[in-house]
Amino acid sequence: MSKRDYYEVLGVAKDASEREIKKAYKKMAMKYHPDRTKGDKSMEETFKEVKEAYEVLNDDQKRAAYDQYGHAAFEQGGHGGGGFGGGGGFGQDFGDIFGDIFGGGGRGRQRQQRGSDLRYNVELSLEDAVKGKSLEIKVPTYVSCEPCDGSGAKKGTSAKTCSTCHGHGQVQMRQGLFAVQQTCPTCSGKGKVITDPCTSCRGQGRVEKTKTLSVKIPAGVDTGDRIRLSGEGEAGESGAPAGDLYVQVNVNDHPVFVRDENHLYCEVPISFTTAALGGEIEVPTLGGKVKLKVPKETQTGKMFRLRGKGVKSVRSSSTGDLMCKVVIETPVNLSGDQAELLRSLEEKMGKSSKKHSPKEKGFFDDVKKFFDDLKS
Repeated sequence: MSKRDYYEVLGVAKDASEREIKKAYKKMAMKYHPDRTKGDKSMEETFKEVKEAYEVLNDDQKRAAYDQYGHAAFEQGGHGGGGFGGGGGFGQDFGDIFGDIFGGGGRGRQRQQRGSDLRYNVELSLEDAVKGKSLEIKVPTYVSCEPCDGSGAKKGTSAKTCSTCHGHGQVQMRQGLFAVQQTCPTCSGKGKVITDPCTSCRGQGRVEKTKTLSVKIPAGVDTGDRIRLSGEGEAGESGAPAGDLYVQVNVNDHPVFVRDENHLYCEVPISFTTAALGGEIEVPTLGGKVKLKVPKETQTGKMFRLRGKGVKSVRSSSTGDLMCKVVIETPVNLSGDQAELLRSLEEKMGKSSKKHSPKEKGFFDDVKKFFDDLKS
């Protein structure tokens, strides 16, 4: 069965441009793709025909051979240097078609390599993390070369189409019926070659430099949070887009407060007199000191909650609380008179120790019961 004319298959004129051919191919390939035709054998054959036509007409050398010799150019031993395609199967066909439509793929030149992302670690105090801060950082990186505007070519010149791969970025090696496609060794897959490189960047399109950047740290950040600065990473080679810079936050330990998400915790020492009789004490917050009423007969370890005195979340409008744990401080460096007063107090309380120290009496009662149970 004779093959249809490739231009007829794609529905384009014989003088169609590369762009027109690619546009027609995309339209027809999407229409006849096996994933869309649900196993229709006739559609699969049409799909193969469309792909075959595109592979010839999209290649300058193959198209020239076809225009001169027709289908005979690709017959075994013909002017095209061997049979067409090599029967790669649908798995290969699918990869090629989606590569052509969505970018990449096996036949086009390689995409420009985006520059690398960078990370910068910043140490913050708890106060700066809670309130937010603007700071300047110095980042050693690659930036786009100014004299050549990132192209890598000397000013006034430009990169030339690679003569080895003719701009495709890849070359094909044939052995009989088999064909192997490889990255072009001359242009490394870029499709272009710089014949007169820029003297500042030596053809790379980028140079090393230490950038000074202003970073705004939002209020409420915590250890592990990252701030992304788009396009502030390394510049890509030959004018490729730059990567991103990620500022990694680490909040230093605080001498007074411990942070747990949006809540703050602290320990506040109080005298045993205040704990026994009650009173008013001052406790620290990140916004200054506030007064806290301590009820009488407060025990050590008692936790008081000060609502809204914690950290405002960077991800919402909610603000955490400050949790104050009171710790009764035992008096030290007592004088003789002070020590005597404490003994006198203990003697007076001893007659009714269960009333004044219920936890102590209950504890020893439990200990006595434990040992009595062991004996029985």
